Amino acid sequence: MRILLSNDDGVDAPGLAALALAMADLGEVWIVAPEKEQSAQSHALTLHKPLRVKRRDERVFSVSGTPADCVYMARHHVLPAPPDLVVSGVNRGANLGKDVHYSGTVAAAREAAMARVPAIAVSLHVTAPSRSHHYDTAARVAHDLVARIGPAGIPPLVLLNVNVPDLPFEELAGLRVAPLGHRVYADGVSRRVDPWGRDYYWIGGGHAHFEDMPHTDGPLVERGFATITPLHADPTDTEELEALRDRIGT
Repeated sequence: MRILLSNDDGVDAPGLAALALAMADLGEVWIVAPEKEQSAQSHALTLHKPLRVKRRDERVFSVSGTPADCVYMARHHVLPAPPDLVVSGVNRGANLGKDVHYSGTVAAAREAAMARVPAIAVSLHVTAPSRSHHYDTAARVAHDLVARIGPAGIPPLVLLNVNVPDLPFEELAGLRVAPLGHRVYADGVSRRVDPWGRDYYWIGGGHAHFEDMPHTDGPLVERGFATITPLHADPTDTEELEALRDRIGT
């Protein structure tokens, strides 16, 4: 099995190294990842400037672009043949609820799923600054998931979004298949002034809370469970599609 790894934290990120180590016994591991951090890039592709690819090791490459660029380049240029599986992560920080729309980690997996390559996005629910996080726990969860279901267990156009508490593996409360919940962030725009008197801004606030939906991904991760959420690369709301046809008569 040919396994492609990518991320949005950059090719030198410790979560990617942990994932590569964990996946080594499952197949031929390739890494194609951004040369620097590309968090919150969502599914952006670089279309208006050139991309540069650097070989870092025998099967390790960096790309001067986004996570989606990396998977695209891997499939069409870097790898000798298409991957059997794409695993993105381990991200430093969870991708829960609406995070999946902003996440470069999830976008790398989605780029693969759109091409009908089985894909998994893996994130670690980091809640406090630390020099040491349990990336190995998240990597082991991903490894065990692949070993258990294999690429054939992921339907076409589906990716699995995996979130893991920042705990030793033995302290996990278990593994749950769960829908996305609703994550609420503090709203905020911070206005500042540069040395030349010009305004500039930082947008976004920190995590505030998860809405009270205990069966969903965020509350479960907070209770110590690793979660798996299947996401579809086709965002069409099929129920509303038929209802809309009925309402407008087409």
